[in-house]
Amino acid sequence: MLSLRNYDVKFVKGIGPSRAEILAKELGIRTAYDLLRHFPASYIDRSRTYNIRSLQQSEANDFVSVQLRGRFVSFNTVGEGAKMRLVGLFSDGTATLECVWFRALRNIRSQLRAGEEYVLFGKPSRFNGQLQMTHPEVDTPRAAEESGGVRAVYPLTDNLRKRNIGSRLLHSVILSFLKSLRHKLTDPLPPSTLSSLGLMELDTAIRTIHQPSDSQSLQKARERLKFEELFYIQVDMLRRSRKRKDEIQGCLMPHIGQWFNNFYYQCLPFPLTGAQKRVIKEIRADIISGRQMNRLVQGDVGSGKTLVALVAMLLAVDNGYQACLMAPTEILATQHWQTINDMTAKIGLRVELLTGSTKAKQRRVIDEGLRDGTIHILVGTHALIEDRVEFARLGLAVVDEQHRFGVAQRARLWSKSIIPPHILVMTATPIPRTLAMTVYGDLDVSVIDELPPGRKPVVTLLRYDNARGSVVQSVKKQLEQGHQVYIVYPLVEENEKLDLRSVEEGFETAQSIYAPYKVAMVHGRMKPTEKDAQMSLFVSGQASVLVATTVIEVGVNVPSATTMIIENAERFGLSQLHQLRGRVGRGADRSYCILMTKYQIAAETRKRLELMTSTTDGFVIAEADMSMRGPGDIEGTMQSGLPFDLKIANLAQDGQIIQLARRASETLLDADPDLSMPENARFAQALKLISNRTVDWSQIS
Repeated sequence: MLSLRNYDVKFVKGIGPSRAEILAKELGIRTAYDLLRHFPASYIDRSRTYNIRSLQQSEANDFVSVQLRGRFVSFNTVGEGAKMRLVGLFSDGTATLECVWFRALRNIRSQLRAGEEYVLFGKPSRFNGQLQMTHPEVDTPRAAEESGGVRAVYPLTDNLRKRNIGSRLLHSVILSFLKSLRHKLTDPLPPSTLSSLGLMELDTAIRTIHQPSDSQSLQKARERLKFEELFYIQVDMLRRSRKRKDEIQGCLMPHIGQWFNNFYYQCLPFPLTGAQKRVIKEIRADIISGRQMNRLVQGDVGSGKTLVALVAMLLAVDNGYQACLMAPTEILATQHWQTINDMTAKIGLRVELLTGSTKAKQRRVIDEGLRDGTIHILVGTHALIEDRVEFARLGLAVVDEQHRFGVAQRARLWSKSIIPPHILVMTATPIPRTLAMTVYGDLDVSVIDELPPGRKPVVTLLRYDNARGSVVQSVKKQLEQGHQVYIVYPLVEENEKLDLRSVEEGFETAQSIYAPYKVAMVHGRMKPTEKDAQMSLFVSGQASVLVATTVIEVGVNVPSATTMIIENAERFGLSQLHQLRGRVGRGADRSYCILMTKYQIAAETRKRLELMTSTTDGFVIAEADMSMRGPGDIEGTMQSGLPFDLKIANLAQDGQIIQLARRASETLLDADPDLSMPENARFAQALKLISNRTVDWSQIS
């Protein structure tokens, strides 16, 4: 199989230079290996022939692709110019059906003859009461028999279809190429893994996936190929993680000193939860081990991650090191700086803020304080990774909402210290367990799954447009009590096609409805200074209502905000709704999240929204979100350091296979940590080719 990586796809019979060029451009297929790994998206069954009369008696929306056998009665060219089409009347003796072509009319007309027998395959529809089939596949009976049975349908692009490179061509080319191979495809998986799990051999799996004989063998082929993809990832991540723990020295921080003790006994705002204590113990075990910490802390909004990070930074300071906290936005960085300053005011800790808008004079003060070690903690944005920022002794780097930073940006934190600093990354977006196991498989994961005392769960309500009047009255009562309100919209400008309320229209409406209370507005198209000014009005309490898009999803801490209205809630994913909901309920008062939607929504959409009203558990929501809509780009999947794109495995649906691959990778590396045994040589070679990266991002975060 490995030699096929160097076999240019243009030499595959039926491809050639021209088709090879567009396959590379559209699908990334450059070699025979890529071609065989372009897996079918679905399958069609050509084993059954229908009659047209039975189709006439069916509902139009019941139609799937079907096979018909009969003769063309006549052909007519209709229309002129770009609107010209070819219409063929087809009969099978039970009734007639129109076949319509809009492209390559002359070529199609020259190939088909009235009165001769053909086999059609396509999806029927109705037009003006007449059954139609647009651009059907047309075969002679003999050709149809040869390509009968189950046939693969491949992912394609419009550009490929325009060049007449369709699913049928790809299927034919792939099967022909497989038939031409003189030897079985070499299986890269370790023999011990294959035998212990009873997996299908690669040669059989590849041939079966492209031409299955039955559903059972197809299922086994899929499982084998999915396992292989996930196994590569798990072995790669686990091997790198073990190597880092064994070889990379970390800053040793064994002491608990005055900074920690003074803070704990004089400044702690409330007793630590059991979850916070557990995570702090896990962090402490890392920093006294002599190895570099590389830990992800997950916790819902309001679970106390910042306090845990502060405790970790104080432990670093107690051991003579400096710490930094990097946040994705200036507003969030400023809030972290203010929070840490407020909490440590009594003990004299020096905490500075560095952002893109820090004045030159203050920057010089900060630069000097970092170099001479008098600044204990530096909080900031991307400005922290600029070359001019030099620490005397950086021992711990905390990255908040880390998926909002590129891996290269996070990597630059390493250059700030001779010994790589401990890395603590935090996220308020709950990550499903199977996704975390794959995307962050090289990180140690801690979970803060308790809310601090006094925090009340947010009450989430689903309301339809016909109840808007009562919602407005409820909001007015909250404003009269001195509370603040968010109103979130999915768009900036009106889009009549999608029938969504825009933030600009909502701003005008809110100003009218909630007068005399001041209303602020923020959205992603504003200039940063304008956005920050509007946000500051709300954070300071000068504005009682904030009309916004999802720019407020992360980084706004306003304890007096008790109500959030999310317009067109059906347009948001579950995890995004949960993130937005986390902006309220940050104080001691009962808080509300109201999901507004029209009554006529799909059953699946209603199910999603009703789930939001039934739980505030972010991990339950994250699992449901991923199972409903797939992993997408959850938590920076595209930046996670996965060695290659998944062609067949699905992180949302293949949780059992992910866990199987994880256990198998642990078994393999326990027996052969360096993959140096002869029986694992092929796998080691394949893994090296797949995971050959210029930078080892797994050691960054």
